Amino acid sequence: MTKQFHDHSLSADALDQLFNEARSYNDWLDKPVSDEQIAAIYDLLKMAPTSANMQPVRIVWVRSEEAKEKLAACAMEGNKAKIMAAPVTAIIGYDIDFHEHLPWLFPHTDAKSWFDGDEEGRKSGAFRNSSLQGAYLMLAARALGLDCGPMSGFDNDAVDKAFFADDETFGPKVKSNFICSIGYGDPESIFDRSPRPDFERFNTLA
Repeated sequence: MTKQFHDHSLSADALDQLFNEARSYNDWLDKPVSDEQIAAIYDLLKMAPTSANMQPVRIVWVRSEEAKEKLAACAMEGNKAKIMAAPVTAIIGYDIDFHEHLPWLFPHTDAKSWFDGDEEGRKSGAFRNSSLQGAYLMLAARALGLDCGPMSGFDNDAVDKAFFADDETFGPKVKSNFICSIGYGDPESIFDRSPRPDFERFNTLA
């Protein structure tokens, strides 16, 4: 049973929906995900913290058959069917030139100057913070009653070329991190839950 520590803790049912009972799905029920649901996922994930509010994540929401086929062609064999069956698969990317937006995203100081001339540092920061935002995306989707199927088995360079390099919105400075299918998971498609370690195994209090 999930412990409640103070009055502002989420209910046990909410924590189960986000964590304890949530699973990574491999197949999907034939139920659509609407534009409104996609926008609602983004409107939640953007509120979670990133370093200096850099907001480096750039997302392509793959849902047309043509786009699914293009993405599936970049994926390992075991992930192709998952992509084709999902109502939508989000390509979570990151913008190496995120710092160009810092004057309005973080107006308290000249944060852009922290990253000027340091592309390797920007790559590291953008990758780390887009990974956070990808995790926020999954929690947002689950909070809205949807299921997720995150994947990393694909050719990043091929995805970058197919979806980012020549796109008017993104361009070649946007790189893919991971992908995540979203929809209503088919409970027949999941395995028994794998073991999770106790606190003492991988933690220490210093």
